[in-house]
Amino acid sequence: MDLAHLVPSLQSGDRRSLARAITLVESARADHRAQALELLQALGSTKQALRIGLSGTPGVGKSTFIESFGLMLTGQGKRVAVLAVDPSSARSGGSILGDKTRMERLSRDPLAFIRPSPSQAQMGGVARRTREAVALCEAAGFDIILIETVGVGQSETVVAELCDLFILLLAPAGGDELQGVKRGIMEMADLILVNKADGDLKPAAMRTCADYAGALRLLRKRPQDPPGYPKAMTVSALEDAGLGLAWTEMQTLAEWRRVQGHWQTRRGQQAQHWFKEELRRGLLAVLDVEPTKGLVAAQGAAVAAGTTTPEAAARQILTLLHKL
Repeated sequence: MDLAHLVPSLQSGDRRSLARAITLVESARADHRAQALELLQALGSTKQALRIGLSGTPGVGKSTFIESFGLMLTGQGKRVAVLAVDPSSARSGGSILGDKTRMERLSRDPLAFIRPSPSQAQMGGVARRTREAVALCEAAGFDIILIETVGVGQSETVVAELCDLFILLLAPAGGDELQGVKRGIMEMADLILVNKADGDLKPAAMRTCADYAGALRLLRKRPQDPPGYPKAMTVSALEDAGLGLAWTEMQTLAEWRRVQGHWQTRRGQQAQHWFKEELRRGLLAVLDVEPTKGLVAAQGAAVAAGTTTPEAAARQILTLLHKL
């Protein structure tokens, strides 16, 4: 790939160049990884977009919300990038990548860019290279980046290490105050939006919102939150109700964090997290090359045969790695 042409083209906001760049950083080929690192280094990090992570259980209406919310933002002249992560099959490794189909109107908007990516067995609801894709979207000049996770549970919070604001979408009648106080994803949320507050579900949505609002008051206060945050609100992506108010709350929180210095501090902490994560992955990759690969296979066979325990086998491999 001709990086000398790709870099200025991407920085000018060309969506085709952005798509090619994301394909490059998602590639696992060694030569592509080298080019991807060179590309990211050349782009730098001078531009900053508002990164919004969106999570929630399957069926809560994340795609519908993103389309309605994204169209509202593009209607205000904002450039919006959507990075949607689809779950990959544990058997075949494949993904449907159908988010563009779900967001038909937004995908046609000239101010929007939608990129589905497979999770590829990556835990935490995001893909392995989502952070690099976010950096590319920032370099391309997008104002707001929406990161949609796969349908996640209570403990999958990796997306919080990618974004400036973490929005949790909930369905009506999805729990009580005890559910809201549970640790994990609830502690990471900056704003809780109870979706589908329309029609027959509206009363249930109001009750659910009240339950979670009460639960949030019981959680330990975080230093990066002004008084009154995190909040619980109701929205209807189907009727576009409550979206403007939710956007106002997001802007208020983001601006407060910028003024108070939490914004850059948090981004620095996130960069450190991903440095350690990349280091951990590199160390794990050593297990897949010789001579370690053969040693792992031999110890694995011994464990399967019952001649040694998994703990003893792991200790032996680690002892050998220390000597290499």
